[in-house]
Amino acid sequence: MDVRQFRHFAAVAETLHFGRAAERLRMTQPPLSQSIMALEKELGAALFVRTKRNVRLTPLGEQWLPQVQEALAALDALPGAAQRMRDGQSGYLALSFVSTADYSVLPSLVRRYSQAYPEVEIRLFEATSDVQLPALVEGERHAGIIIPPTDQPLPSALAYRRLLREPLVAAVPSAWIDEGRIAGDAVLSADELLASPLILFPKHVAPNFHDLVTGHYRALGGEARIAQEAIQMQTIISLVSSGLGVALVPASLRNLARTGVTYVSLAGAAPELETGLAWRKGEISPTLANFLKLTEPG
Repeated sequence: MDVRQFRHFAAVAETLHFGRAAERLRMTQPPLSQSIMALEKELGAALFVRTKRNVRLTPLGEQWLPQVQEALAALDALPGAAQRMRDGQSGYLALSFVSTADYSVLPSLVRRYSQAYPEVEIRLFEATSDVQLPALVEGERHAGIIIPPTDQPLPSALAYRRLLREPLVAAVPSAWIDEGRIAGDAVLSADELLASPLILFPKHVAPNFHDLVTGHYRALGGEARIAQEAIQMQTIISLVSSGLGVALVPASLRNLARTGVTYVSLAGAAPELETGLAWRKGEISPTLANFLKLTEPG
């Protein structure tokens, strides 16, 4: 039993005429009749009732025809599907991202990619950079939006492209401004920052971000007084809202509006956070190749 026989069966079943079916298939009638008989023998049952005047399907033939037609349609679609996958027009893209990217580069990238390649399934995975890097090296994800390490190079197996560099701002409890605890003039002074308890990612979860923030405190001549640690940016902002302390966050976090939280700039030169895209060098999937084109500068 092979695909050729399925096509022969479908042609006869759709025309109910061996001669017209043979014409459609561009073959003579005797080989077509032999093919159908061989198919029926292999199935152990007749597919057609033949008389001198007409041909009709048996109950088995009637029930089997839709399945054969569906199988043939799927088979005929395979070359086109392969071409779309080859060109990155379909398939999937596995993309991991740090939580801060959810408020900066991620929404725009996903929207633009989805509009350009609507048949591609985008699989998103939120993870810290330290979790993403080994997964990228092992090929578990196509690409990852990360905060690159500043104290060591990326793994040699990975390529990297900067996507964004933005200053940190302070998320402060709005109640502190109302109470006069801080001035609330849209800028947080160095003295106000040093005097305020801090809410921050744990160092083992986000070492680069942690060092950027604590390094800023040291540059101001003090030390960060960490009141609470949390591993999700949304949780950090919620804790700020409760009045537990302040947090230094990327400026794009202004897009995360939360009752009880006010975002203010830092006095002086604010530390800057870099966000970029990392992917495994070498063999690049077509969907990733198109995604990389989307992130090219300019």
